[in-house]
Amino acid sequence: MKYEIWDDHTHLVEKLGATPEEQIGKILKFADRVGISRLVLFMGTFEGTYNLSPEQLRRANDLILRAIKPYPDRVFGYVYLNPKHTQASLDEMNRCIRDGPMVGVKLLVAEYCNKPTLDPIIQRAAELKAPVLQHTWIKITGNLPDESTPMQLAELAARHPQAALICAHSGGDWEMGLRAIRPHPNVYADLCGGDPTSGYTEMAVREIGAERCLYGSDIGARSFSSQLSKVLGADIPESAKRLILGENLKRLLKPILETKGVKL
Repeated sequence: MKYEIWDDHTHLVEKLGATPEEQIGKILKFADRVGISRLVLFMGTFEGTYNLSPEQLRRANDLILRAIKPYPDRVFGYVYLNPKHTQASLDEMNRCIRDGPMVGVKLLVAEYCNKPTLDPIIQRAAELKAPVLQHTWIKITGNLPDESTPMQLAELAARHPQAALICAHSGGDWEMGLRAIRPHPNVYADLCGGDPTSGYTEMAVREIGAERCLYGSDIGARSFSSQLSKVLGADIPESAKRLILGENLKRLLKPILETKGVKL
C-alpha cells in the first residue's frame, strides 16, 4: 500500500459473528481488503442504553479484551467509561490499562464532558499516557441528554493541556466543531462518521493542521472505504494524507504502546 493506515475508531459488529473473536476476525478481513494495518477498538455493547452501570461497562470492556487478545500488535483497545461513576471508572482504567493491554479511553453519551466529574479521569489518563476519545455531536434536531459538543470538549482541553483528547466525529457539524477545537493543540480531530462530504478534510487541514487530524472508519455504523475516501479524495498534499491516515495516530499511541511492549 502507498500509505500505512491506522484506524482510530472501530466497533464490534454483532451481525458479523456470535462472539467478539468471530466479529473481529471478520472486521480484519475487511480491513485487509483496503490496506488498514492497525485499528483501535472500543465499546463492546450498549446493552440498550448509553448510561451504563459499572457492571455493564465491565461486561462491555470484557468483550473488547477478548477481541484484542489474539491480535496484540494489530488491534488496540480503549476502555469504555461512564464519568457518572468516577471511582468505578478509575478502577476500570487501572484494570484495563494499567494492569491490562488497553491503551486509551472512550467516553460516550453519559455526562457532558466539560463537567468537573471528568477531571480525575482525564488526569489519570494523562498519567497513563492514554489518549481520551470523546464522542461529540451538534445536532440540528437537538442533542441527546448529556451528549457532548466540541465546545464542551474545548473547555475540558483548556483545563487539561497535558492530556491528549480526540474530538470524535469533529462534532458532526464539522465546520463548527473544527473551529471550536482549533485553539487547543492537545485536541485531535477524528474525521469519521457522516458522509464523505467534499471539503471536510480540506477544512480540517486548513484550520487545525494535518498533524492534528485522524482517520477513522466508525466501522459498524459506517464503512472503511467511505471514510477513507474523505482523505484519499481530499485536495491536500500527499504528506498530509500520510499524517492523517496513520502517522499521527502512530505518534499519539507510541508512548503507551512502547510501555506495553507492542511492536511498531
